[in-house]
Amino acid sequence: MNHLQTIYHLQPTPTARVQQRLAVRGIVARGRELLLLYTGRYDDYSLPGGGVEANEDHALALARELAEETGARDVRILRPFGLIDEFRPPRGDYDVLHMLSYCYVCRIAATLAAPQMEAYEINNRMQPRWLDVDAAIAHNQAVLARGAAGMGLSIVRETALLRRIAQALDAGEL
Repeated sequence: MNHLQTIYHLQPTPTARVQQRLAVRGIVARGRELLLLYTGRYDDYSLPGGGVEANEDHALALARELAEETGARDVRILRPFGLIDEFRPPRGDYDVLHMLSYCYVCRIAATLAAPQMEAYEINNRMQPRWLDVDAAIAHNQAVLARGAAGMGLSIVRETALLRRIAQALDAGEL
């Protein structure tokens, strides 16, 4: 898969204890509109997706995550889009979290079912929305420019991904 970018929220040392987390993200487009998640807690837009569970391949993880977060059905991966990796603050007994986000261009059924979000997603006030990619980029850039307290780290990755998607749309590659 094409490596798009590495994002450093912190710089790992050579002896750092690194936890690796694999995630998948789905790119579902209708023209220039994307199926995105709006997170009220952070006031940002992101691609639907999440962690790959044990014994789960990327296609199964993507179908599960898109169904949970957006109500998408009949998720079909058309092709890989790219990989973004990030070095983030640690969880638990580690010094750094290395997150690898595998992004795929997908097709879904024409209508969405009801999302089946997890408790933290409900508490974060996440909602699926179709939104023009340029509007999503502009919104996230405004949030980044404000540097709001409590802003999530994911907005950096998501805004970078949205920019790459817009470039692919402009080039007729999506």
